[in-house]
Amino acid sequence: MIQTLPGSVELLDRALGYTRARLAVVRDDLLGRPTPCEAWTLADLLAHMEDGLDAFTEAAGGAVEVRAGSRSAGRVEAIQAKACALLSVWCRPAPGDVVIEGAAARLDLGMPLLVATAALEVTVHGWDVGQGTGEGAPIPAALAQELLPVAHRLVGPADRGVRFAAARRGRAMAPYDQRLLGFLGRT
Repeated sequence: MIQTLPGSVELLDRALGYTRARLAVVRDDLLGRPTPCEAWTLADLLAHMEDGLDAFTEAAGGAVEVRAGSRSAGRVEAIQAKACALLSVWCRPAPGDVVIEGAAARLDLGMPLLVATAALEVTVHGWDVGQGTGEGAPIPAALAQELLPVAHRLVGPADRGVRFAAARRGRAMAPYDQRLLGFLGRT
C-alpha cells in the first residue's frame, strides 16, 4: 500500500498515462456503446470520469462536497485537460487530510490514500473505456499490482451491488490485472 504522498502521486501519474491512451481512441460514433459498468454507455462513463476528476482535484484544496453528477456526454478533451490539472494540483504542497462531506456521512481521509484512490478510479475507468471502444488494452502489471491492495482497502461488502459488482473468482496466480479487475467485479 502506498504510504507517502509522493508515492501516491507517482502511482496517479502512471494511472493517468494508461487512461489517456485509452481516451485517445474515443470517437463520437462510439459514445453509445456499452461499457463494463452495467447500463452505462461510453458517454455515461466519460461524464462520470469527468465528475470524478473534478472531485479529486477539489480534494487538493482540503475538502470535497459530494454532489449528484450528471450523465450527459463527457468530452474527451475536457477529461484530458482535467487529468493534467489533477496531477498538477497534487504535485504542489497539499493541505493535509481531506474531508469528504456528503448527505449521509463525513469522512476524513489521509492524502496518500485519497490520491491512491484517484489512481484506482482513473485506471479502472480507463480499462472500462478501452472495453467500450473495443481496444481492450490490459492494465500494466506493475500498476495493477500496486493498485490491488488499494482496492482491497477501499472496497468492502457494503460496496457490492452499489458501486461494484460481486467479486469474481479467478486463479490464485492470475496476472495482477485480472486479479484487480476480478476483485472489482469485472471480467
